[in-house]
Amino acid sequence: MLTRSVAALCLAVLLLSVLAGCTTKTPEETGKTAVQPAAPEQKTETGPSPAIGTPKPEDLLPSGKAVKVAMIPKIKGIDYFNATQRGAEEAAKALGVQLVFDGPMESSVDKQIEMIDSFITRKFDVIAVSPNDPDAIAPVLKRARDQGLHVITWDADANPESSQREFFIDQASPESVGRTLVDVMAKEAGEDAKTVIVTGTLTAANQNEWMKWMKQRIKDKYPKMQVLATKPSEEDQQLARQVTQDVLTAYKDLDGIFAITSVAFPGAATALEKSGRAGKVALTGLSAPTTMRKWVENGTVKTVVLWNPVDLGYLTIYAAKALAAGALKPGASGLEAGRLGKKQVDGDHVILGDPMLFTKENIGKFDF
Repeated sequence: MLTRSVAALCLAVLLLSVLAGCTTKTPEETGKTAVQPAAPEQKTETGPSPAIGTPKPEDLLPSGKAVKVAMIPKIKGIDYFNATQRGAEEAAKALGVQLVFDGPMESSVDKQIEMIDSFITRKFDVIAVSPNDPDAIAPVLKRARDQGLHVITWDADANPESSQREFFIDQASPESVGRTLVDVMAKEAGEDAKTVIVTGTLTAANQNEWMKWMKQRIKDKYPKMQVLATKPSEEDQQLARQVTQDVLTAYKDLDGIFAITSVAFPGAATALEKSGRAGKVALTGLSAPTTMRKWVENGTVKTVVLWNPVDLGYLTIYAAKALAAGALKPGASGLEAGRLGKKQVDGDHVILGDPMLFTKENIGKFDF
């Protein structure tokens, strides 16, 4: 009898132990920290998150994959290139393109080269770059071509022969930019004006082309106009301000200043405003309307010359997609570009259009 009682008691203890082990206790009850299951590993690309559209079947490459584009500006974070990014992302979403828009924080071709090497390794379909130096960047672009990537330039060109880039997305013909800048200066400072050019870098291909056509326009139509000096500002707004202060001091009879980059123009405007010679020395150039609006409204600047940078970014992605898909080839005469309609292709240049003029009457209507 005792043996049976002991056996029953042991069985009861065993059942209670099993039941206790099956009871879930909260961390508060145990005094221990709950261990959460590990989250699945997330793999992300370095740099900004790509703007990814939803590709339709007709948007895909024959491999069944979406087109992958790396777009590199001269410098990241300024109004002008921020506007091109907006347009690029708009087009990428419309076309189902995977886009990474990234660039150096300073005007450095070496940084651009490092980025392009990374994009080659990551096997992008198209590299689209606005080069800080047309010759220094050429070897890495040729390396991309040798690896089977498509290469286009935009905003500024690379050396087309040594880089083997396929197309240049041209915001406006260099002739039209040069002609427009000089015509504005002649109107505001006189056909015999004494002028100075404040540029970005002396190696930037687009700026050198604009200056070539500016001088040609002066020779052809305004032979009494003079360019007294050409001063680089290295895509540095503070340096542009200092350079402008220096030329205003050096040339007491100066009639006008051309500031032909989106960084040089606001720097020059700041210097002119503070010099007390605003209204006496004409200032025109190339920059985003939002950047220059305050100087237009206070009379330091009468006219800003530019194309639409949002549309330039948009056109660049349409060209990149068409090139990757085989729709843009040598010998093409036009490119269908979404809301922009059909754009002219002249040789290996895809042309956005003529420059725009922004004045006190219309500058407030634009948000780029």
